[in-house]
Amino acid sequence: MKDKALLFINGDAPKSFPSLENYGLIACTDGAFHYLKNLNFPLEKLDFISGDFDSHSGADENIYEERFIHTPDQNSTDFYKALEIILEKGFIHIDVFGGSGGEQDHFLGNLTVAFSFKDQLNIKFYDEFSEYYFIPKRYSVKGVKDKMISLYPFPAVENITTKGLNWPLTNGNLSITSRIGTRNFAIEDEVSIEYENGDLLIFIGKNYL
Repeated sequence: MKDKALLFINGDAPKSFPSLENYGLIACTDGAFHYLKNLNFPLEKLDFISGDFDSHSGADENIYEERFIHTPDQNSTDFYKALEIILEKGFIHIDVFGGSGGEQDHFLGNLTVAFSFKDQLNIKFYDEFSEYYFIPKRYSVKGVKDKMISLYPFPAVENITTKGLNWPLTNGNLSITSRIGTRNFAIEDEVSIEYENGDLLIFIGKNYL
C-alpha cells in the first residue's frame, strides 16, 4: 500500500527524482511547478498544485488548472498549506524535495513549519547533500556507516546519548546558543540516539570517507 506522499516546494530543484511508483500522492507548490516543468517532470502525475499562485505565469500550465488548489491565506506559507491539504487527504508520511537552497530564511522557515507538524506528520527532507528530519526521543537508523551525521537541537536537547558515532555523546546537552552536534560521522552501520527533553533534527549525509 502506497501510504507516502511526495511534495515538491520552492527551494533548489532536485538533481534527480525518486521513484514515483513509491507514492500514493504527488503534489507541489505553485513555485515548484515551474522547475518541475523545466526538468520535464511528468506533470500528469501531480495530484494537486497548491499555493497563492503569486508566481503563476498563466501560460501553458493552464491545462493543469483543474488540479490547482488556491490557498491565498498570507498568514501561512505555501509549504504549510500544502501539508494541511496532504494531512486532510489522510497521508502522514511525506518526502519533501526543494526544502533547502535559495533564500536561507525560506530554509529556516521550512524547518519551523515541519516542527509545527512533527506530532502529526512524519516529514523527511531530501536535497543533494543529505536527508534530514526531526527524530523521537529514542531513535536508531541503519545503513549509515561512513556517512556524515549531524545532530541539530531545535533549540535545545537535554541528556543525549549516542552510539555508533565517531564522537559519541553521553548524557550531554545540546543548544543552538552553545554546543551543537554537527559534522560527526558514523563508524558503525547502526547509529542510535536517546535524549530526555527537547527536539532534535538529524542530518544524514553522503559518505564521509
